[in-house]
Amino acid sequence: MKNNRSLFWCTIQRMGDLFKTIFGAFAGPLIMLAGLGMMYYVFSLLQVNIEPILAIVIATSPIWLPTILFYILFEQWQEFTQDNFTFNQGRTTLRIKLPQEVFKSPEAMESVFAQIHNPYSCDNLMQAYLDGKHPQLYSFELVSYGGDVRFYANVPTKKIKNALEAQLYAQYPGIEVVEEKVDYAAEVKWDPEEWEMISFHMGKKEDEVLPIKTYIDYGMEKLPKEEFKFEPMAPMIEHLGKAKPHERVWIQFLCKPHVKKTFKAGSLTAAGTWEKKAAAKINELMGRDKGKLGPEETESRPVLTMNERDTIGAIERNVGKYAFEVGIRAMYISKAGQFDAEMIGPLLKSFTQYDIMGRNGIGVRWRTDFDYNWLSDRSGRRKLKMKKDELEAYKLRKYSEADKKTKVDATKVMSVEELATVYHIPGTAVVTPNLTRVESNRKEAPANLPTGNLQ
Repeated sequence: MKNNRSLFWCTIQRMGDLFKTIFGAFAGPLIMLAGLGMMYYVFSLLQVNIEPILAIVIATSPIWLPTILFYILFEQWQEFTQDNFTFNQGRTTLRIKLPQEVFKSPEAMESVFAQIHNPYSCDNLMQAYLDGKHPQLYSFELVSYGGDVRFYANVPTKKIKNALEAQLYAQYPGIEVVEEKVDYAAEVKWDPEEWEMISFHMGKKEDEVLPIKTYIDYGMEKLPKEEFKFEPMAPMIEHLGKAKPHERVWIQFLCKPHVKKTFKAGSLTAAGTWEKKAAAKINELMGRDKGKLGPEETESRPVLTMNERDTIGAIERNVGKYAFEVGIRAMYISKAGQFDAEMIGPLLKSFTQYDIMGRNGIGVRWRTDFDYNWLSDRSGRRKLKMKKDELEAYKLRKYSEADKKTKVDATKVMSVEELATVYHIPGTAVVTPNLTRVESNRKEAPANLPTGNLQ
C-alpha cells in the first residue's frame, strides 16, 4: 500500500513537471505575441502605419521564428528529459557504518570514488536528446543527529548503488552498508515555528585547478601508525559529536562526474575538462605566458620557489586523476527557540584543515542570510524562502548556485584525491565517543563447512 502511494505521488510529480515544461515552452511565444499586439495597439493610437513593417516581419518569419522557438524549447525539453532520466535511475540512501579498525589511508576512498566515476556516456544522439542521458549527481553526507555522528551516501540506484557497496566492502573489511528505508532528512519538515536553520554553500576559494591540502600533503599515504596518524576530518567529527539532542548538523558533498561537453553528449556548446586550464596555470606560474620564454631552462628564467614547485607538482598530479564537479552544503538546524549561534563558527572553521597558503582552501561562498538585513530583507520573507528552498534542495540532493549574478558559489572541480581527503572512512585515531562503529567485524563462513542433514 505504501509503495502504491509513493508511486502515485511520483506520477503526480512527473505530470506536474511535464505541465511546467509545456507551459514554459509556450509562455515565451505567447508573451511575444501579446507584446506585438500591444505595440500594434499603441501605434494605432498614434496613427502610425506599421503594416509595412509587419509585412516584412511576417515575410521573414520562416527565418527567425524557428531559431527563436528552438532556443526557447530546447532548454525546456532538455530539462524535462534529463529529469525523467534521473527519475528512472532511482535514488537510494545508504548508511555507512564504520568498521572497528581502519588501517588504510584515504587512498582507499580515492579508489572507491574512481571506481564509481560514471560519465553516463551517450552512444548516439537519441540517448542524449530523447532519453536525457547525462552524468548523475552523487551525495556523500556527514550527519550529526543530536550528537550521533553518521556517514551516509545518496546515489542513483541503478549502476552506482551496487558498485559503491562492493567497493566499500572491498576496501574496508568490517564495514557495513545498510539501505535506509526512510531518508533521515524527512524528519525535518519546513515549519519556521518548529525549526530554525541556516545553510551555507562551501567551495574552493581560488581557481579550481589549484588543489587544496590533501592527505598526500599530510603524509597519510605513507601509512603511519594509528597513534601517529593526523586525521584532517577529526575537528569536524569532534564538533558534530557535540551537537545537543535538539540539534541537527548536515554536511553534504554533492558530486557530478567531470566530463567533456559535446554535441553528442547533449550540449550545444563544446567544453573540455580542466586539463587546459591546468596547463595555462602552470605556464603562468613558470612564466611561459610572458613574452618569448620557452619551455627550456635558461639563466634569465626566475628560479621557482619550493612552494611553486610543490604547487605545480600537485596540479599535475590532480589533473591526472578522475574528477568531480563538487558543491558543498552545510546546514545547522535546531528546534525553534534553541538556536545556538556558537555552533556555526567551529563548523565552518573545521574546513580550514584543507587550506594551504598560497594555493587553495575551502570557505563559505554563500549563506541563507544577508550582510545588511535591514536593507536587503526588511520583512524577512526572502530569508525564509531561501531556507525553505535549501531544505528542499538538500532532500532532493540537488545543487545550483544561489548567487545567479556572480556565480561565486558555483560547483568547483575536485579530483578524487581531494574528495577522498574531505570525505573518507576515518581510522581509530578519531576517538569521538558519539562516532559509532560496527560492534564486531564481519567474517565470511569457512568454505569447508559440512552441508546437508546430520544423520
